[in-house]
Amino acid sequence: MNLRELSESLGLSQTTVSRALNGYPEVREETRLRIQAAAEAAGYTPNSRARRLATGRSMAIGHVMPLTGREELVNPIFADFIAGAGEVYAREGYDLLLSMVPAEGAEAAYRQMAANASVDAVMVQAPTLDDPRIALLQDLGLPFLVHGRTANPSTYSWFDVANVRAFRRATDLLLDLGHRKIALLNGQETLDFALRRRRGFEDAMAARNVAVTPQWMRAEVMTEQYGYRAACEMLDAEMSPTAFVVSSIIPAIGVRRAAGERGLRTGRDISIICHDDALSYMGNDGLNAPEGPAFTATRSSIRAAGRRCAEILLRLIDDPDQPPIQELWETELTLGRSTGPAPT
Repeated sequence: MNLRELSESLGLSQTTVSRALNGYPEVREETRLRIQAAAEAAGYTPNSRARRLATGRSMAIGHVMPLTGREELVNPIFADFIAGAGEVYAREGYDLLLSMVPAEGAEAAYRQMAANASVDAVMVQAPTLDDPRIALLQDLGLPFLVHGRTANPSTYSWFDVANVRAFRRATDLLLDLGHRKIALLNGQETLDFALRRRRGFEDAMAARNVAVTPQWMRAEVMTEQYGYRAACEMLDAEMSPTAFVVSSIIPAIGVRRAAGERGLRTGRDISIICHDDALSYMGNDGLNAPEGPAFTATRSSIRAAGRRCAEILLRLIDDPDQPPIQELWETELTLGRSTGPAPT
């Protein structure tokens, strides 16, 4: 259906329909809602160029990815987040502007976006404890949302998962099963989420008066090879852990591989609990099997997080003067086949 056909079906002029769909303020709200409902039912999308002219917006959202190594390009967590956010952007007529820059080039990329007015807002991901991007974006006046938090999150909008509680709960489960020799394979602890997960682990151990073993604490980029390598080193040592808390299902697969090569059965000889982002193409296999998921996990969909972050960011574009929007999601603990009582 084109604009003329849509206008004729509504008994309105093409000018009125075009102005309503492209955000012009002089159309009555009742008429606008009627036109929008008819357009959605007919699958009609307004011309993006006309919408930009009508609203004075670029109709684009900026994502800046500082490149520090090969892992960013193959990270399924980032890919699922972008897919979720992209669903909302597309639905609302926004484009996604992804800028891949050297690690030292992030500030210049944000400044260029602001100077060129090429985006209406930006999404900030993987914040550090004291992330310099926050102050920069506030100075530039660009609306932004942080996926995660920093040490002082009171002055800006953010969306996050309750990482401390998630990893305290995960560790408590292993302690309840009798495990006392527990390892933590964390993400990079320059990032805020990893520091919060470490705190949850350490809080749970301290509450039960169980000492943390330093040689069983690792923090690296969350790849399968990292999980495999770390587990091999720990399991081959004279004193080895009976359980692993792992910051992602990706390195958890590596831990399971290392255990299997040594004849250890997960859930019986060794226990693994991880965080599961419910990845679309690397899922917790066996989720719907009668015996349950492969991994016991704290679960929160990264794709759903991407959708929610995009929705919040568009609200900030519509009303940039509103108070910061701050939202915290709890995780779901799902029991799988990878945990069991501590071996005697």
